[in-house]
Amino acid sequence: MLDLLTYENRLVLRVLLHTGLRISDALQLRPEQLKPNFWVTEQKTGKRRQIGLPEPLLADLRASADCEWVFPGSKPGKHRTRQAVWKDVKRAAAALRLTQNAAPHSARKVYAVELLKKYGDIDRVRRALNHGGLEVTLIYAMADKQLSAAGRRRRSKPGRKRA
Repeated sequence: MLDLLTYENRLVLRVLLHTGLRISDALQLRPEQLKPNFWVTEQKTGKRRQIGLPEPLLADLRASADCEWVFPGSKPGKHRTRQAVWKDVKRAAAALRLTQNAAPHSARKVYAVELLKKYGDIDRVRRALNHGGLEVTLIYAMADKQLSAAGRRRRSKPGRKRA
């Protein structure tokens, strides 16, 4: 799906997939923050979080940034909007005929699933996402199992013909 996005939106999604940030937090990154490790204050929660980015991604981000924003918008002095990224993700999902609801926030769930696979520690995933409790973290980190279970339920409905 990343290959179907515009280059700029692909960069946004790469940051989301690598960090688990919310779209609004990623879009507000400033060029002076782009270091291998830096702090972000989450808009939604006000919590601080340390972010790490690999050098190849940092280089791509620095190359596309303007003097004010890492993800500049179409209007001078403004950053890219959540809606612009969302629209591009929806377009790419439609081109791929995905039946799942794909949106930029899906990258946060992918991040959680991958982190749980890598470390096998749900509390570590909770801390990485800056969640207060485990309930929401479990929903995020088990998203892949929820999707496959939903697919099995759809396929096993009585009276449904298989092609």
